[in-house]
Amino acid sequence: MSIDVNNESGTEVDEQAILDIARYALTRMRIHPLSELSVIVVDAEAMEQLHIQWMDLPGPTDVMSFPMDELRPPAKDDEEPPQGLLGDIVLCPEVAKKQGEDAPTQHSMDEELQLLTVHGVLHLLGYDHEEPDEKAEMFGLQAAIVDGWRAERGLTGPSPAPTVS
Repeated sequence: MSIDVNNESGTEVDEQAILDIARYALTRMRIHPLSELSVIVVDAEAMEQLHIQWMDLPGPTDVMSFPMDELRPPAKDDEEPPQGLLGDIVLCPEVAKKQGEDAPTQHSMDEELQLLTVHGVLHLLGYDHEEPDEKAEMFGLQAAIVDGWRAERGLTGPSPAPTVS
């Protein structure tokens, strides 16, 4: 899997963890190993510009996803996954830091960025959370992926609760 992480934010982030959890999520979702993903970390000003341009909403947000080839996980276990460009995930550490601090189970900016990376991957794969049933499915899958990744690394303590809306 080709995953590029490009930190343009000026904030130090755990790029390796973002790369690792993105790879874990894509593997768990059975995405073709030759697929490509780009993760860009930007400051609040750049994120606000993207948020206004693409969502017509003011202020910076935590994560945005820009799908390319609209890849989806295979429907059946024996189905061969398609190969292609997943797209871009854009993360904002300034928003992630605040969300981690304000969460019921306070956690670090890097833990929040890991959660947001999985959230962004799921959006690239067609998951959404507009309707209650969609939200339950997406957030359940997101928690399972984050928990699985943390367990594989022997990380203790509760996983960050979803803070994205």
